[in-house]
Amino acid sequence: MAMRLVLSLQVRSLQVRSLRTTMTLIGIVTLGLSSMACAANEEADSEETVLSEDYRLSIETIEDGLSHPWSLAFLPDERMLISERGGRLLLLDSGQPDSAQSDSLQPDSVQLRPLAGMPQVSARGQGGLFDIALHPNFGDGEHDWLYFSWARPGSDSNRDATALSRIWFDGQQLGRIEHLFIHNRPADSSRHYGGRLLWLSDSTLLMSIGERGERDRAQHTQDHAGSLVRLDEDGNLLPAAVTGAADGIHSMGHRNPQGLAMAADGTLWSTEHGPRTGDELNLITAGANYGWPEVSLGREYVSFLPVGDSSAPGMQDPAHVFEGRFAPSGLAVVASPLFPAWQGDLLAGGLSSEQLVRLDIDAQRVKGQEVLIDGQVGRIRDVRQGPDGAIYLLTDEDPGKLLRLFPSDI
Repeated sequence: MAMRLVLSLQVRSLQVRSLRTTMTLIGIVTLGLSSMACAANEEADSEETVLSEDYRLSIETIEDGLSHPWSLAFLPDERMLISERGGRLLLLDSGQPDSAQSDSLQPDSVQLRPLAGMPQVSARGQGGLFDIALHPNFGDGEHDWLYFSWARPGSDSNRDATALSRIWFDGQQLGRIEHLFIHNRPADSSRHYGGRLLWLSDSTLLMSIGERGERDRAQHTQDHAGSLVRLDEDGNLLPAAVTGAADGIHSMGHRNPQGLAMAADGTLWSTEHGPRTGDELNLITAGANYGWPEVSLGREYVSFLPVGDSSAPGMQDPAHVFEGRFAPSGLAVVASPLFPAWQGDLLAGGLSSEQLVRLDIDAQRVKGQEVLIDGQVGRIRDVRQGPDGAIYLLTDEDPGKLLRLFPSDI
């Protein structure tokens, strides 16, 4: 597909502003003016245009001082909660949109503070604090729970497990915590935790669990590793959808799913890491087996030989295989009135690829794809549609960023 990819990064640095103010106050007028002129030139140079197939886009930096952020959740008043893999939960007030320019937030007004009360996570390897998701009725005073997935340490410091907990949040402070679920076989490995959360339309919760780097576990029906697990709001495992499987197992044969999204019609999508190439988009069906490691379109890291068969009876083929080493994390279904041409399409973030890809969805099939961002902002960990209709991204860096993507010509 022909497309023009140009990035518009509207970066504002509070530290630079502070430095300019200090210089002016102490009378270093010449140096202060010089700094302001240089910064103005740099900002002007960065104000380029992003031309996708359908829209002229801008990317705005809301916050650029995060440490490996993993997930983003919007509060009813449009403040945000951000999880960092190291274990911090942050409350961010990004200010109100500028009345003179409704498509731009005011980064000058950003206030960010950590919330005390989260448990200590196992932050080794790929482990840590993962996804966060508000109860569907959050804000009514009776269900003000914040659910979170995390690598929960075991009695042995070298073993941990993907776990689900919830913590009360009154809008300002965290309260009591309840531990709801932990997968049934902790692992020595510090890889492939999964950890993505998604509320379904019946107010049950779907949670992804990777196979922890131990491939065969994904085909063990009594092992939660390598599966999507379904729970009620109190953390009780629901009856398995996979025949003969342990309670809770909704689908199996997954390697490391880190993207979950639900379309308006209830269609479930998941993105998951393959080995070397073979990263997948899957259409999730209750009770299905997605094949790993018996079926894969990826290759071994050292020998480059295929892993398993490309397809097999009883195994669900992927809906789409990403090009190269995409490394998916974060997935959103577009439902925003800001993007009428993209309604129902998927936006998938990539880590090592540093890409944001739009997948054109038609009747539950991928009709085409467009790379919107390709290396300009870093590793994309999470993708969310905000209450203002814009698309929000988190970059898995230190420092990491919270970015806002929106049409600049509306």
